[in-house]
Amino acid sequence: MSSPAPSVAASPASSRRPVAVGVLAAISSSHLVNDMMQSLILALYPIFKLQFNLSFTQVGMITLTYQLTASLFQPLIGLRTDKQPAPYSLPMGMTSTLCGLLLLAYAPNFSMVLVAAMLVGIGSAIFHPESSRIARLASGGRHGLSQSVFQLGGNAGTAIGPLLAAAVIAPNGQRSVAWFSGAALLGIGLLMYVSRWYQQHLVVSAAKPKVVMANTESRLPSRTVAWVIAILLVLIFSKYFYIAGLSSFYTFYLMQKFSVTVQSAQLHLFGFLAASAAGTLLGGPLGDRIGRKPVIWASILGVAPFALILPYANLEWTTVLTLIIGFVLSSAFSAILVYAQELMPHRIGAVSGMFFGFAFGMGGLGAAVLGVLADHTSILWVYKVISFLPLLGMVAAFLPNRRSS
Repeated sequence: MSSPAPSVAASPASSRRPVAVGVLAAISSSHLVNDMMQSLILALYPIFKLQFNLSFTQVGMITLTYQLTASLFQPLIGLRTDKQPAPYSLPMGMTSTLCGLLLLAYAPNFSMVLVAAMLVGIGSAIFHPESSRIARLASGGRHGLSQSVFQLGGNAGTAIGPLLAAAVIAPNGQRSVAWFSGAALLGIGLLMYVSRWYQQHLVVSAAKPKVVMANTESRLPSRTVAWVIAILLVLIFSKYFYIAGLSSFYTFYLMQKFSVTVQSAQLHLFGFLAASAAGTLLGGPLGDRIGRKPVIWASILGVAPFALILPYANLEWTTVLTLIIGFVLSSAFSAILVYAQELMPHRIGAVSGMFFGFAFGMGGLGAAVLGVLADHTSILWVYKVISFLPLLGMVAAFLPNRRSS
């Protein structure tokens, strides 16, 4: 009887693989499609508010429904796929988003808008944990870079949504949202390609001897890991609660304070989101080079002075400040996510689902809470309140210094 094959200890250098450029490009492009369709909800708020006579509280409820659905399901899906990978779940998730998009185009009332938002949230919950895992698998060991490229696709899609809304939906109305179903079909095609690659990767990995990575296991005690995760979640709260207030009500803020048109406000929103997309590409590679902690610290706390000035700025300076805020703040998430993944390298799906889910949940909760606050005070007051949130970036000082793997 032969003895079992011993596990092989591998050094970081020996475990490096070439970057799967095609897969990384496909998963980033599908992220662009996914988040572009999601951002159409945000861009439709002024139309829905007028058409269905909604309060700011109801506008916030749309965001809450979509993001709370995504928030609740993402960690569960990530935990499940850690134990039992599901490569072809990705095109299924995009199909749910497509159904939500079509329902959004023909929703006759506020209740059906919420159902449509829920379908989009389910699609997002399926998409993000597995696609984040695949981005890491395709990275060739350059984890920060791969997450930044992946996030770049999502943020670019989020930025394009309002621009398309200003060019297409604003002049043509709610039903023109259905015209974007072609993009969803393209996303399904891209994800079928990614799913086939992932399936082949799983087959090849199953045939190889087990490899113990010498430097990927977290060497921190479990209590310290839990404390660090808590700090990272506080930072996610700070970032996404602030972003929820800034993005969900930005068009209303500009129209109310500066009397700009809906289309002009949408273009300003595009500028903010485009700056966020550009900044996304900075955090991951920089974290690979200098460590995650400095990037996290600078990206969140660094925007605090600009956030505090924003409510008192004129239109020109509001435009400049939001571009700076979007660029700097967006570099945080890739660094935070990779930092967390390095703490628990065998729970990539669960960690990704937890952080994406918490980010979505805080965004949805922020939109709902701040919508209620706006109804009882004003949008201008909301912007003054949320300006203090980036100061929570100070808790990054308590993160341990860790070398990038």
